[in-house]
Amino acid sequence: MKMARIILFTPQMDVMRTFYREVLPLRLVSSEPGWCEFSAGAARIALHSGPSSPGRKGPKIAFRTDDVDALRQTLVARGAKFGKVRHGDVFTLCDGKDPDGNWIQLSNR
Repeated sequence: MKMARIILFTPQMDVMRTFYREVLPLRLVSSEPGWCEFSAGAARIALHSGPSSPGRKGPKIAFRTDDVDALRQTLVARGAKFGKVRHGDVFTLCDGKDPDGNWIQLSNR
């Protein structure tokens, strides 16, 4: 079994589509009314129109990059919201949120 996609439910489809397509920017691979999918490496991120109802701690989508600082700077310049980069002994990471408040992480592991 392999992961195919992560589906995020959203009441603001246009805003989220723009964020994932233009701010991150992921390649749009499928689009129809109320649904779109983006290529995100080995899996896809799909947006499904409708209200989300995550638990106390919702999903976090982690993107791997060799240079967390540089990618953060690029994405913030495009309008993404990310906190400070945290450098640890083993890895570097940075957390942010998409327009619906879903967690996004940049990490070098």
